[in-house]
Amino acid sequence: MAVATPDKCKLPPALWRALEANGIAPSAVLKRARLPATLHLGDRAVVTTDQYFDLWRALEDITGSTELGIQMAAATPTSAHPPSSLAAFHARDFQDGLERLARFKRLCTPERVQVAVQGADAIITVDWLHATKPEPLTCADITFATVLELGRRGTDQPLTARAVHYVQADVPITPRQAYYGGEIRSGEARSALVLDRADLDRAFPGHNPELLAIVTPSLAASLDELDAGASITDQVKAVVGPTLASGRPELAAAAADLGLSARTLQRRITEAGTSFRDLVAEARRELSHKLLADPRTDIDETAYLLGFQDVTSFYRAFREWEGVPPGEWRSRASNPS
Repeated sequence: MAVATPDKCKLPPALWRALEANGIAPSAVLKRARLPATLHLGDRAVVTTDQYFDLWRALEDITGSTELGIQMAAATPTSAHPPSSLAAFHARDFQDGLERLARFKRLCTPERVQVAVQGADAIITVDWLHATKPEPLTCADITFATVLELGRRGTDQPLTARAVHYVQADVPITPRQAYYGGEIRSGEARSALVLDRADLDRAFPGHNPELLAIVTPSLAASLDELDAGASITDQVKAVVGPTLASGRPELAAAAADLGLSARTLQRRITEAGTSFRDLVAEARRELSHKLLADPRTDIDETAYLLGFQDVTSFYRAFREWEGVPPGEWRSRASNPS
């Protein structure tokens, strides 16, 4: 079930240690990403999704590496993983581990990891619930390589992917085929890791039910705490936001994402004193602020990402929301004085 996960990405101390071990100064990366230079000095550094993306782009620029995500996932010891993903390595089998990884992923980053079975394929996709910028190649590889490392380490078998699809264009193929072992395609409509469905049934020799009995309740409680403050209006806006660019959001689709019937969702929205149409408008308005706050996002592109058929319609709607055109609002936001 989808919920209004806060836009918070945790940066573990292990990340900074890994950078330093490879001769990369965390402060240099933070400076290039335009983040606080002392962020790496705290034990609980948190950034937004867009800042998280900026961090990885900065790291890509500094290292010049296009395989950074694969290298980091493959080099990270199992013991260095946070509890939210460490539990997955002690699951019953690959499918159980994958389900645990997907369930508790939101405790670290606001990602929704989904697994869909289609015939002989198990397709893993990721939705970043608060992203207003394109996902860096490194982020896609970190997620996909972590999943494959989970399968390889858990089963103690050299598992390979059937295929890996990337939204990013011109992705270097040769090094990825060497790691993933399957067909590599770039410039796709959606990034996806395609595994052999039969591999999900492979047992994990290191299955540790005693450890899971201790860790799982704690992780579940943390997840419940994360979701506790999510009102139905916040939940609806959270699932509607990523769908704005693809067309007019529908109540039935939002209800399915939330694990509710359309009738139940409609009742709960009414009880909250609003309407689905108003929530869509609020989601669109809130996203417009995030997009316009980034000077690199063109206003025409903003209109498209918000689902408007043309720029004129966006200008008209934005004037109704804020009383000024988008360009003027952007100028005021960047110069509060």
